[in-house]
Amino acid sequence: MSVQIIEKNGKPEWAIIPFKEYLKLQDALEDAEDIRDIERSVKAIQDGEEVTIPGEVTFAIVEGTNPIRAWREYKKIKMNELSKKAGISPAYLSQIENDKRNPTIDTLKTIARELDIDIDMLI
Repeated sequence: MSVQIIEKNGKPEWAIIPFKEYLKLQDALEDAEDIRDIERSVKAIQDGEEVTIPGEVTFAIVEGTNPIRAWREYKKIKMNELSKKAGISPAYLSQIENDKRNPTIDTLKTIARELDIDIDMLI
């Protein structure tokens, strides 16, 4: 790389480089920032500070499956089992999962707790 140094009062003040070299340096800096961001995200996941959602759950929800059903099926929990643990009837859980009824916040909290996920994952 050819660099021209311009001095002021006998000390280096400016470094002039060809524009192509400048673009390479800019790309390298952006790559380094991306790597740093990825490393921070991985560490946050490993430290439990960031939540991840399994692809199966994400795709099911995107395709229109109710989030409770998507998580329940991902965790291989039967409807009767979840309804019993949550203290609601299987019929009520079915209506919630089929978007025929809206659960109360307390019911959502209980279901989230039984699915071992944050309630935000169900909203």
